[in-house]
Amino acid sequence: MAIREVKIRKDEEFITLNVLLKITGIISTGGMAKIYLAENDVYVNGEKEDRRGRKLYRGDIIKAENAEFVIK
Repeated sequence: MAIREVKIRKDEEFITLNVLLKITGIISTGGMAKIYLAENDVYVNGEKEDRRGRKLYRGDIIKAENAEFVIK
């Protein structure tokens, strides 16, 4: 499984998990994040995560939908 890079803007310190799910195409709207996280396993740095507002920083690794993402 290849790791896909998700780049955040230089002026941003972090993005939230619901934004990551949306920009990677896993969900189509931010409002779907709560339902998606309740029904699917998502891991941040190896730990199961169900908070859509979880802050993701550079270097964090997220696993969802049989894919792996790293924040850059």
